[in-house]
Amino acid sequence: MDEGRFFAENRTMDEQMGKLRWRCRRGMKELDLLTLGYLERHYPTAPAEEQQAFAALLELQDPLLMSYMVGRETPADATAARVVGVMRTLLNDADDA
Repeated sequence: MDEGRFFAENRTMDEQMGKLRWRCRRGMKELDLLTLGYLERHYPTAPAEEQQAFAALLELQDPLLMSYMVGRETPADATAARVVGVMRTLLNDADDA
């Protein structure tokens, strides 16, 4: 990979992360922590379809997203359900700390 393309891809990822970081700001602190946790720890290395699923999850209303996080409901989309599963592990990590 040439150096110019590498820096362009990194800049694009940084811009994307900045926009998503803003969208992670929710009305509930718990959701802020989960969405930001996923964004920082998992998003950069996630497959493209999981990145897209995460972005789609950020479009949901807080009550539905929280319902997914606590396991009351499960997303119909398998990829979104996988992302929610990863985010739910962040809950368990926080409990273990």
